[in-house]
Amino acid sequence: MGSKTRENQPANSQMDKNIHRSICSVTVTLPYQLAKYKSKLTLICAKQKVYRFFLLLIFNIFTPQFIQMKNTALTKTHEALGAKMVPFAGYNMPVSYEGVNIEHETVRKGVGVFDVSHMGEFLVGGPKALDLLQKVTSNDVSKLTIGKAQYSCLPNETGGIVDDLIVYKIKEEQYLLVVNASNIDKDWEHISKYNEKFGADMRNISDGYSLLAIQGPKAVEAMQSLTSIDLSAIKFYSFEVADFAGIEHVIISATGYTGSGGFEIYCKDEEVQQIWDKVFEAGAAYNIKPIGLAARDTLRLEMGYCLYGNDINDTTSPLEAGLGWITKFTKDFVNSEALAKQKEEGVAKKLVAFELDEKGIPRHDYDIVDPLGNKIGVVTSGTMSPSLGKGIGLGYVPTALSQIGNKIHIQIRKNTIPATIIKLPFYKV
Repeated sequence: MGSKTRENQPANSQMDKNIHRSICSVTVTLPYQLAKYKSKLTLICAKQKVYRFFLLLIFNIFTPQFIQMKNTALTKTHEALGAKMVPFAGYNMPVSYEGVNIEHETVRKGVGVFDVSHMGEFLVGGPKALDLLQKVTSNDVSKLTIGKAQYSCLPNETGGIVDDLIVYKIKEEQYLLVVNASNIDKDWEHISKYNEKFGADMRNISDGYSLLAIQGPKAVEAMQSLTSIDLSAIKFYSFEVADFAGIEHVIISATGYTGSGGFEIYCKDEEVQQIWDKVFEAGAAYNIKPIGLAARDTLRLEMGYCLYGNDINDTTSPLEAGLGWITKFTKDFVNSEALAKQKEEGVAKKLVAFELDEKGIPRHDYDIVDPLGNKIGVVTSGTMSPSLGKGIGLGYVPTALSQIGNKIHIQIRKNTIPATIIKLPFYKV
């Protein structure tokens, strides 16, 4: 496709397609036998210099024939609203409704609702629950009190990250873990392996629970009429178990993946349709809109939040990814000794944030190069920022080149575009 064709396309349409490719590149889950062939085909295509997204497009088209996509309890609602549906981590999910720019702005300036019920939920309880979580997570779970949540990660034995997650302390000796949809089985297997020593009570409740993210600066005001508690009193990374939209015992959590404030609502699948309907009734005066996963990606990237599979994975360490703040060496956890040594000696590469100095859109897997064109790193996430109107991204570079203000270059097809390393977040409220 020629450059004129690209430039003449509507902004929303082109961005939707680009983000659709980006999302599918890291979230389509294949059974092991298909994944094996995908790896072989990737190698063949790389040798033939075929664009990676053609391979991904093939798998996105044919994978649903081999795998039964799961639906959330709201799939029919999304389809009735005209959402563009895509395979996402084994689920049939809405990627956009009106377009990413409109939906992005809605969350930044008003209030929008995401169905993120594909996320996984584990309950861990009993006298040994804390001991187990202290072992498998990087953050210090002992610091949590009832009604508080904590961002953390699951380190693996080789220096990488099994997943990032949020840990909620529901009550004494009971915790809720919220994990990424594409990693549910892997995370369960990993935690269960360590639980053989501890014997905590574990329940995978992912298939029975739904999660709505009501995000934006007007979320509190728009939703206050749906509950008897004071939403403005719930502090960041805190939660209440209360009535909401006529449903009792709903988790109302002041968390999110957008940087624009708001809440995440956890409820049973059979309750979510009523909550969805009531949310849109209450939010009508605030021009509330449903928001797709494409806007969720641009919103999180403007804040510099890591996406598992792109910015962090089984081979990147928490310290390389800038997650030292959730890596507590005051306790013993999986691979803590090796990570402590890495902290002492220093990491060889770091995840950095950059803005393009010229027109262009950085994408996942694009090369980061020096002024002479030598590869020095790789882009892990990139997009055209709807709020800033410029190309932004994250990527790994050698530590010696990671300083704020340092100039790097992004190889975008045949063009080498200059960029500047900046301090996060890209978007400042």
